[in-house]
Amino acid sequence: MRPFDTFVMVDWSGGNDAGSRPRRDAIWACRADWQGAEEPLYFRNRQLVEDWLCDQVELALSRDQRLCIGFDFPFGYPAGFGPALTGQSDPLALWDWFEARIEDSPRANNRFDLAGEINRRFGGQGPFWANALKRDIDGLPRTKRTYQNPFPDRRAVEHLAPGAFTCWQMAGAGSVGGQVMMGLPVLSRLRRRFAPHVAAWPFEALDRPVALVEIWPSLTVPTPPAGMIKDAWQVQQVALELARRPVAELEKMLDITAPEEGWILGVEPR
Repeated sequence: MRPFDTFVMVDWSGGNDAGSRPRRDAIWACRADWQGAEEPLYFRNRQLVEDWLCDQVELALSRDQRLCIGFDFPFGYPAGFGPALTGQSDPLALWDWFEARIEDSPRANNRFDLAGEINRRFGGQGPFWANALKRDIDGLPRTKRTYQNPFPDRRAVEHLAPGAFTCWQMAGAGSVGGQVMMGLPVLSRLRRRFAPHVAAWPFEALDRPVALVEIWPSLTVPTPPAGMIKDAWQVQQVALELARRPVAELEKMLDITAPEEGWILGVEPR
């Protein structure tokens, strides 16, 4: 594998515009190469960071460089969900499915309504749960009291990553369900806009200039220094660590087979 020249790591958010003042639990990104890492960048909404990511891909392609972009949300769901929803075995069809149905603007999005719509297809009590909106949504349970999930609760990799949250939880402390639902459409658009230059790991061979990979900074990054926002610290440290990792070690980390569910970079399979 030709080595990557640049690494861009992104801490994602499924929420609405976070305001102009940099804050925690919002979108942060950092760019690094073997010489060092840049200062982390704060983005108040997904629209802004998507534009910035497109700029990073265009820059890498113009320089004939390889770029690795990491996102801290699951790239897939537990086995069986994708084919049941899309009718296709290709996990990337699920990215396109969400891209066609998610409505997103800085101030509002339809992630909870779409979760309820999906649940109604499968009986109305799961697989998604938790609703952060004041209004009730048909088919989306607020709690797990009547919850029923027709699919596995976790992906295989999440059984090997202590502390990982299930992607079915749409709201509440530690939830990643909204991040997944609001992130996959962006990945879908990046693949489409820059085809055939982008490969999605671990679903496709990494023989293209740009690779999209799944990360989970909390798995390896220690507590940040006093006064630094955790999300900013984590993306900077992951970008720097990957940029300085020996090529052979990175190749081993990327040598993973997970054709439907995806995988977290750095988790060793058993």
